[in-house]
Amino acid sequence: MKKLLVISGPTATGKTELALALAKKLNGELISADSRQVYKGMDIGTGKDVPEDFMFIESEPGYYTDGKARIWGYDLVPPEANFSVSEYLDFAHQVIADIHSRSKLPILVGGTGLYVKAVIEGINTASTPRNPSLRANIDNLSVEHLYKKLEKLDSQRATLLNNSDRKNPRRLIRAIEVAKVQKNPEKISPQYDCLKIGLNCPIEELSSRIAQRVKKRLVSGFEKEVHTLIKHGITKKLQSMQTPGYREWMQYLIGEINCEEANARWQRAERQYAKRQRTWFKKQHGFIWFSACKGDLEGQVEARVKRWYAQRQ
Repeated sequence: MKKLLVISGPTATGKTELALALAKKLNGELISADSRQVYKGMDIGTGKDVPEDFMFIESEPGYYTDGKARIWGYDLVPPEANFSVSEYLDFAHQVIADIHSRSKLPILVGGTGLYVKAVIEGINTASTPRNPSLRANIDNLSVEHLYKKLEKLDSQRATLLNNSDRKNPRRLIRAIEVAKVQKNPEKISPQYDCLKIGLNCPIEELSSRIAQRVKKRLVSGFEKEVHTLIKHGITKKLQSMQTPGYREWMQYLIGEINCEEANARWQRAERQYAKRQRTWFKKQHGFIWFSACKGDLEGQVEARVKRWYAQRQ
């Protein structure tokens, strides 16, 4: 099987920075596994952090590059669009195949656990068809009733939903739809020889990093970014606006809460997201974990990756 390097873990652990450094040394290219970075016009708040010497190349799909390394997975769809795991999976496999065809190392990097799991293990929910009859029967149920229905069908699937998913009727209906068809899904054979690197650090350090990052994004023009989205008709009900930071700052800009409350809610949402990520990744097998707080993180990970990459088939 062909190689795929995975760098994942909770938010604010420096995954992209590390992945870019490794890409330069190992002739690699990045594929973002972040469900928030797929949206155009949502750059500062999602932490795309594209290096200044990178430029966007219009293609299908597009990518950022400095002429050597590439970053795929940013700016795939407009913020008013819905984007499913199935669509991400199609995109990721297409890009990974392209990277392999040019004899480069694909590096899957990001903290959206379901995206990562779908690529490295396969996911059979992607092929589950819509069920119009089921949807018609449950479309008017409250999110509380939808969640209880999902719990009865598949308690494990219900437990894995994050707070945003539990409050999103569209995602709950889809989860029920899938659970009815795939209570005991078949195992899908992996497509790649993966090395799974996980970055983590104590929750107190993550909280500090999150606070610093929110402050940096605010001074970098985040408010203007959200204002532009509102100006173009983007509303807080959209899937893209469930992203921490955007929903809180949109509430502030339309006068529902004040600036201080928006800031506090944003940081709290990011901390809650980090905790959910930590819980998710604890249940995943095969990751080699490194402390994002260690000074020689890059050197330690590089040594481990080089040993694995040297074992080419």
